[in-house]
Amino acid sequence: MIKTSYEFDQSILPAGSSLKTNILLRFRAEVAESPRRNLNLSLVIDRSGSMAGAPLHHALKAAESVVDQLEPDDILSVVVYDDEVDSVVPPQAVTNKAALKNSIRKVRAGGITNLSGGWLKGCEHVKTQLDPQKINRVLLLTDGHANMGIQDPKILTATSGQKAEEGIITTTLGFAQGFNEDLLIGMARAATGNFYFIQSIDEATEVFSIELDSLRAVVGQNLKVTLELADGVSLVDTLSLAQVSQNKAGQAVLTLGELYEGEDKLLGLSLVISSAQIGELPVMKLHYSADVVQYDLIQSVSGTVDVIAKVGTVEEAAFASTSQIIIELSRLTIAKAKEIGLNLAEHGKHQEAEQTLRALVKDLRDKGLNENFEIAEEIDQLEYFAGRIAQKALGNAGRKEMRDQSYQTMTRNRSDLVGRGVTAGDEVYTIPIVNEVGSGVELYCVREGGKLRIKVMSEVYDSTKNIQFPRAIRAEGGRYVVEGLELSSDRTFYRVRGNITRFAQPGKADIFVAPRQSNLTNTGKASKGPASAADLATTDSVGDSILVQCVKDGSKLRARVVSDGYEPDWNMRFPRSVREEGMLYLVDEVKTAPDGKSYIACGEIKRFVQPTTTN
Repeated sequence: MIKTSYEFDQSILPAGSSLKTNILLRFRAEVAESPRRNLNLSLVIDRSGSMAGAPLHHALKAAESVVDQLEPDDILSVVVYDDEVDSVVPPQAVTNKAALKNSIRKVRAGGITNLSGGWLKGCEHVKTQLDPQKINRVLLLTDGHANMGIQDPKILTATSGQKAEEGIITTTLGFAQGFNEDLLIGMARAATGNFYFIQSIDEATEVFSIELDSLRAVVGQNLKVTLELADGVSLVDTLSLAQVSQNKAGQAVLTLGELYEGEDKLLGLSLVISSAQIGELPVMKLHYSADVVQYDLIQSVSGTVDVIAKVGTVEEAAFASTSQIIIELSRLTIAKAKEIGLNLAEHGKHQEAEQTLRALVKDLRDKGLNENFEIAEEIDQLEYFAGRIAQKALGNAGRKEMRDQSYQTMTRNRSDLVGRGVTAGDEVYTIPIVNEVGSGVELYCVREGGKLRIKVMSEVYDSTKNIQFPRAIRAEGGRYVVEGLELSSDRTFYRVRGNITRFAQPGKADIFVAPRQSNLTNTGKASKGPASAADLATTDSVGDSILVQCVKDGSKLRARVVSDGYEPDWNMRFPRSVREEGMLYLVDEVKTAPDGKSYIACGEIKRFVQPTTTN
């Protein structure tokens, strides 16, 4: 069965007209000792040139970790893609983990990104083993933009929705900074799957584990909620990410996807009530349906809940307890504001976007919600994003963090997915520097679970407590000195008091002197090669260089750029003496030739050697 409950942002609404209120609805599948459902899983991994080196190494290690966590009754397939799509592990039961991991270790980076081909092959594998009693899922990982095959985001998103109707759900994982977050989020939403932003490549295994935990916890699917609003009640906004449609009666139908064991599915709604009289006020009838695990089988369940508000005098409403519900609705309101702010900024309305975020900060502070650490952290995030938007400097990393934070809060109810973001703000390079702590308090910035956290180093303070600290100057590995720390009103976390300086330890290199620049020297001169590829220097790290691959084109060997952001079909001026089929090279610079439709390799050429993935 599904347990439902609801709370208004005020437990007693004030009588009057044109009243705006928010309501939080909770849905939880109550399943007694539900057995673990078997998985029918396909891992689809980008092995294009941009994944060469550490990114592919960590992605493959993450795939191996998935194998370790599966059971013999699970079905696994592994697809890798660049120009070509290969099934390195065809669909099979996970009975020989050593052999499966050995197949994964043999994967090497290649050419350009046929995302659609790889993903559709993964869907095909899941379909061959499709079982409604299992979790049928494709996990699609990429670090770049599709530049081969089907590239239109609208087609890919629509197809993801169609596959979901067939029972094949897609979860997308964006790796590092090069992927198209709108596409991956769009595909995940259309399929009612999950989306993850793997910000640092060494987080891949951790994020895969979060998804596997989620899959094991799926106890309900296809949750749909229909709102039968009472007369005089209108829906203003939905504060959760849901697919919203209308039925024949004109009622809003919200598709909320999966239910997880022990986790509430939250639905926030913003309503306007035209008139409220003292007493009990019918607000809506809530009709829900879902496919839930019951007696070891997936069965359809449905129900109806009458949502009734209590209405009292203005005085009664003012003194009514709201407690934790305000915090939870604020989280959803903040996530919605981030989505709105980002959309405004991307339409050139930077001032309006900044005002939207700062107005919410003021409202949260006025309500005293900054005394809650989680909301205090969100206030820091809002101020950080508002400042970046005002400077028109949100950037690629900031955009991804903002989209991810909004998405995760409005889709899941997991603390380990909320507020993730590890990009250092430029402000860390400009704050004053000191070389001794003196009478101040030393702080240290670390990365924990995809978040930048501040820890106290000075012994007189409780090192287990969290610290509210400006998001704009957080940087992993950064050390700071502040005048002091003070406890929040509930004594659960610290706030910084006084000036903040950055602590540069004597005798140690200061990694935050200035934004780190590329070490490459762009000469603009066409590359020259030695007598053969064997005479080239080798490297297993891409760094700031550009990847080039040599491919067979009829009877010729030609070079092409496989790093993202370049035209994959353009010819390239590249030394013939070092061309060997299938080889990957690194060059300092790629320039567009005078004809405007080909490239010139410039600077030093190195041969790229694939790092080996081992136990």
